[in-house]
Amino acid sequence: MPLRWTREILALLEECDVTPYRASGKGGQKRNKTESAVRVVHRPTGIVRIGTESRSQSANKLRALERVREALEARDRKPKPRKATRPTSASQERRITGKRRRGEIKRGRSPVSDE
Repeated sequence: MPLRWTREILALLEECDVTPYRASGKGGQKRNKTESAVRVVHRPTGIVRIGTESRSQSANKLRALERVREALEARDRKPKPRKATRPTSASQERRITGKRRRGEIKRGRSPVSDE
């Protein structure tokens, strides 16, 4: 789905500081001489996201704002509550058997007595 300037993104833009800068990396003269990369800081939360993929500053700004929106949604998500479960009797037995076997191996490492 292509990114679009929506009302939600425009409202989010008003809550953010947008800073264009020169991105480093491959891309040659166009990338090295233009300030097409964008850093977006969401003032209320301090979330920082960047957009550097495109040669277009506005496309990078849109991508960075979309990432801020996704980060805000992730912060609002509540983790699914965990249910306490008990191990089955078969798994308990396997664990105990493994511990006994390991104990036998360790006891076999002890020095032999002279008796």
